[in-house]
Amino acid sequence: MNEPLLALLDSYQSRHPDEAGMVERVRALAAAHADCFERTCLPGHLTGSAWVLSPDRRQCLLLHHRKLDKWLQPGGHADGDPDVLRVAIREATEESGLERIFALSPEPLDIDVHLIPERRNAAGEVTEPAHEHHDLRFLLATDATAPIVVSHESNDVRWCTPDEVHRLTQEESVLRLLRKSEAWMDNNGR
Repeated sequence: MNEPLLALLDSYQSRHPDEAGMVERVRALAAAHADCFERTCLPGHLTGSAWVLSPDRRQCLLLHHRKLDKWLQPGGHADGDPDVLRVAIREATEESGLERIFALSPEPLDIDVHLIPERRNAAGEVTEPAHEHHDLRFLLATDATAPIVVSHESNDVRWCTPDEVHRLTQEESVLRLLRKSEAWMDNNGR
């Protein structure tokens, strides 16, 4: 079941040999855990994220994540779906209300592994252990001019210029997505 994911990782690593360490972490998880697409898989699981560009391709979609209290790209759990691009599109749609979101490339724009801290209830009991998200991030776009909608998972969702992204966050993984999307657009026609 994980063969398409492993092929995607091979292709990504061939284009980004300097990111071999990150790719190997995802590959090791996929090779060791047939259930890596389920959120119950520990020590981590696959997630799909979306770097969504506006119709004019000059802005990107960021949301202020309610639980993590950070400005991030849309994304979330695969919940058993091995097609991580489809996951990224689904999550971007759910978290923005935009219905016409499509991939600019079938290949990931970026791969990131990051720690999600444990969560505790009011009594101090652990409700979710700390775990890793092995996140495949895709460059998506929309041609929709419909207003975006804030989901229950976010405090805010907005279109941001590159300058606004830098004002809202210093998260290196988000800034890396911005740099990579700008480079992709420069190489593939803005």
